[in-house]
Amino acid sequence: MSVASSSPPTPRGDGRLAAVFLAPALLGFLVFLLWPTLRGVYLSFTRFNLLTPAEWVGLDNYVRMVKDPIFWESLRTTVAYVVINIGVQTVSALAIAVLLQRLTQSATLRGIVITPYLMSNVVAGIVWLWILDTQLGIGNEIVTALGADRIPFLTDETWAIPTIALINVWRHVGYTALLLFAGLQAIPGHLYEAAKVDGAGEWRMLWRITLPLLRPVLAVVLIMTVIGSFQVFDTVAVTTMGGPANATNVLQYYIYGSAFGRFQFGYASAMSVALLIVLTAITVLQYRLTRAGRTDLG
Repeated sequence: MSVASSSPPTPRGDGRLAAVFLAPALLGFLVFLLWPTLRGVYLSFTRFNLLTPAEWVGLDNYVRMVKDPIFWESLRTTVAYVVINIGVQTVSALAIAVLLQRLTQSATLRGIVITPYLMSNVVAGIVWLWILDTQLGIGNEIVTALGADRIPFLTDETWAIPTIALINVWRHVGYTALLLFAGLQAIPGHLYEAAKVDGAGEWRMLWRITLPLLRPVLAVVLIMTVIGSFQVFDTVAVTTMGGPANATNVLQYYIYGSAFGRFQFGYASAMSVALLIVLTAITVLQYRLTRAGRTDLG
């Protein structure tokens, strides 16, 4: 006598219910991400100024971009900003995260750390513009009280980009630290206890335990922060407006000026597509070099 095998009943209506919940997000993705991206790629091959129909010009915008010295200068300025911002932010966020884990896990302290991130970039930029004003800013009042000369933080070609980078470090470092703190929570505590028994100090545990096991989270955080840093715009727009002498004319600000200042939407789209390609290449390279998809936790 054979017993007929029966499969568990399949819930009905799950597919339709899932489609209902996914529909708003899918619609938003299609309308606000996919369509603008495809439209931007198309416009990059045209001459378009909003007043007349788009005229197909092939690769002319890309040829112009390669020959445009301002584009390359903007790209170099952006890279300089990214290097300063990512370097300082990553090291600072890692230090804060480790201190939060090793010394205290107070929810109140974590709330204080993330407070600057809750402020918009525009507001943060305006506040720091007032603080760092060469003549009236409290920042320069403190500098002079210490016996030094006033520093033109946002009006000098040498100081402008580092200052903008550090303003954004101040705003984002708390959020980045909490992401890393969450990654640290996944590291088993017994590894630190065993290392202490073996006589390892905090510095050695950082290099031998914390950083290797935090690598996947740190890699993802780096990918996110690098992409965000290359897209810096609002802080520049409200503090220096690309000056002085184009010293802070980052790529996003140059794209914005080309599109909405000179109505060269085709050329601005070409630069946007170039930025998209650069960010895609950097993301893939980071992902592979840091082995973000693998973990050393068994």
